[in-house]
Amino acid sequence: MFGSSSSNNSSSKAASNSSVGVDTLIGRQTEILGDVRFTGGLHVDGKIKGKVIASADKAAALSVSEHGTIEGDVRVPNVVLNGVVTGDVHASQKIALSSKARITGNVFYRLIEMESGAKVNGQLVHDDGTGASANFSATAAAPAESDGARGAADELSEARRVKGIVNG
Repeated sequence: MFGSSSSNNSSSKAASNSSVGVDTLIGRQTEILGDVRFTGGLHVDGKIKGKVIASADKAAALSVSEHGTIEGDVRVPNVVLNGVVTGDVHASQKIALSSKARITGNVFYRLIEMESGAKVNGQLVHDDGTGASANFSATAAAPAESDGARGAADELSEARRVKGIVNG
């Protein structure tokens, strides 16, 4: 995605699998207040306070460096994250979370790659394109109210099992 094969940065490695180049760069000293709509490739080294939305193009891609932050929802088909997102992330094609990636919000994805050290404080929701979603909690939450079908012990056991799968 960056066109540079000399970098050892893990987000560059993950991004090199994509054929979309960087059309727009938000520099490290730049802060944008408001929504960002783009086509093609967007790389964020700075800060965005607002939604980040790509066109309907399935090849559109967002990469966020370890210095980049987004405070708002993200709706981009392909995401490579090594920075911070506070908001829900909707990656209709693929999301790659590098070791320094931090998400506080839910992640909706079709295909996910997650390096050791990446953190998601929210739910991972798989979308296989059929409209049916599998929902996984990325953190152990307090047991929900039971309708009598499952006891609190079963719910806690299930939360620990899911946490082990996600973090494991």
